[in-house]
Amino acid sequence: LQAMTDSEQDWLALKPQEPSPSQCCGSGCKPCIYDVYEKELAQWERAKAMQDKSLLMGKKEQSNNSELNPDTFTAFSVSSVEQLTEDTYQYKFELPGNSSLRLSLGQHIVLRGVVNGLEVQRAYTPISPRNAEGYFEVLIKCYEAGLMSQYIKTWKRGDVVFWRGPFGGFPYQPNKHGELLMLASGTGLAPMIPILQSITDDEEDETFVTLVGCFPAFDKIYLKPLLQDLARYWNIRIYYVLSQETSLEKLPWSYQENTYTGRLNEDLMKTIVNSCQRKPFVLICGSSAFNKDMSRYLKAAGIEENSCFVF
Repeated sequence: LQAMTDSEQDWLALKPQEPSPSQCCGSGCKPCIYDVYEKELAQWERAKAMQDKSLLMGKKEQSNNSELNPDTFTAFSVSSVEQLTEDTYQYKFELPGNSSLRLSLGQHIVLRGVVNGLEVQRAYTPISPRNAEGYFEVLIKCYEAGLMSQYIKTWKRGDVVFWRGPFGGFPYQPNKHGELLMLASGTGLAPMIPILQSITDDEEDETFVTLVGCFPAFDKIYLKPLLQDLARYWNIRIYYVLSQETSLEKLPWSYQENTYTGRLNEDLMKTIVNSCQRKPFVLICGSSAFNKDMSRYLKAAGIEENSCFVF
């Protein structure tokens, strides 16, 4: 075999790497990391055919203009780390000047991490108000064995982290739905928060909201002060369903009347749907098992699929 020429090797070194499955966050992003790869590969093939490397110069893997972008990763620095429960953290990232991420409601962004030389990508939804200036915040649950979690747990103030996006989101319009019923399990609370805040910030928006937050136990509920503030609005009701609590007696009295023990099952779902002021449009966010169960219980409670949106 003839040894590869230098120029052949140069071209091979420039060839884009096909993403591994761990790099796809699985959230149906447009463009997906695979779309980006296809585009870069086509660009590489065109440049190679014409033997013109300058055609690859437009290929920027990372951007430094600190604007979020769906195609390339942008660096943001961690400005604070707050532990909320034993395994959940709130991370705050700096935005230059008074700029804002300008996400639409419930949109997620994709984080890139490198762990043991393996690149991993995961999607998270910022919980900061969408008009927040100079920063954004993300709620992240770390798992013992999670690859990405091992990386995230090392973050400290001043670290630089790469994000791209935004993707997805729920096309919310004020007063379009009489009532929103939000069913959130654990960090599934994240996409609900900006929607709730946009409703309470808009005096013209008279949408009723019933938020049902499912957590294992009282001390595992995230963002209690924020949720307590939101629950003071005339059009917002918040319920908690705590799967591992057996009695409400130990809870602060202000939580006792709007908390259920056990799991959110078909009967409880019927009770909640019937307590809504109007027929609700339902937003669901949790694990895939949670999302499936909720869709089934909602159907039993008379809520059709076209009245639900799953994040």
